[in-house]
Amino acid sequence: MARRTIAERLAQIEAQKKTLQARLGQQERAHDTRRKVLLGALVLQRLEAGHDPAFTQRLADWLRRELPGFLTREADRALFADLIGAPGGDGAVAVQAPGTDATVPSRDLDPVA
Repeated sequence: MARRTIAERLAQIEAQKKTLQARLGQQERAHDTRRKVLLGALVLQRLEAGHDPAFTQRLADWLRRELPGFLTREADRALFADLIGAPGGDGAVAVQAPGTDATVPSRDLDPVA
């Protein structure tokens, strides 16, 4: 069996390094995506079933202020229309207090700074 030269071995190591770097990049992107999904799930859960109406209202107000500037694609805005209001609408978000059937447009409530 012929022994490989140092140059061949270095080339093989470089190829392995590139493969491992690509795998690491994929793993980091997967972790980043997972964190975003979990954080989004938490926010949505707090909006839907929050046990602290004042916090739920502050969160809804914050999202109503921040999301329109953050979302750049119309398709993304459509996904969050229930939180930021329909395009061309008044931007109100209906927030339901936990344990009630009443909804209050968030624009009618004082935002908490």
